[in-house]
Amino acid sequence: MSVVRATAVALLGGTGAVLMAAGPIMAARGIKARAEIQTELRGQSITFPDKGLPNDLAAHQGRAVLTGSQARTFARVIGHNVLMATGGRTYGEISAELHAAGSDDEKLAGLQQTAFTGQMLRASLLNAYQAWQLTTLIIGLGALLTMTGAALIAASTAFAIAT
Repeated sequence: MSVVRATAVALLGGTGAVLMAAGPIMAARGIKARAEIQTELRGQSITFPDKGLPNDLAAHQGRAVLTGSQARTFARVIGHNVLMATGGRTYGEISAELHAAGSDDEKLAGLQQTAFTGQMLRASLLNAYQAWQLTTLIIGLGALLTMTGAALIAASTAFAIAT
């Protein structure tokens, strides 16, 4: 076997071995992160209301929020509730009204607090959703690295045998 061919076999096999080792570690970290997200969501004891949800969300009634997609859906519910409570106005709009009123309007101050609290809760749930999506990516990339590593090892073996 020539030096070039031996080097190619060693590089393919070595790279494959590294990827075969890194892939499962990456996937395991993604799975662990997903479990941490679920633990955090479970600890928040967030549950969809038993009634009053739009028809397309009726399947969630009474269910606990434990996954990223459920967190995203509950954030949608909060967003709707905030808009209903504020007459369709955003936190920024209410803040501008309150500022224009000289910050003395108790009703606007209460609406501002409602909008702020709702938007913060909504943002936290959307962060959980985004983190969940990242864990999906990490788990998938871990699997892809593992398969790519196996393919490179197989290619290096076939390349070595062919010589």
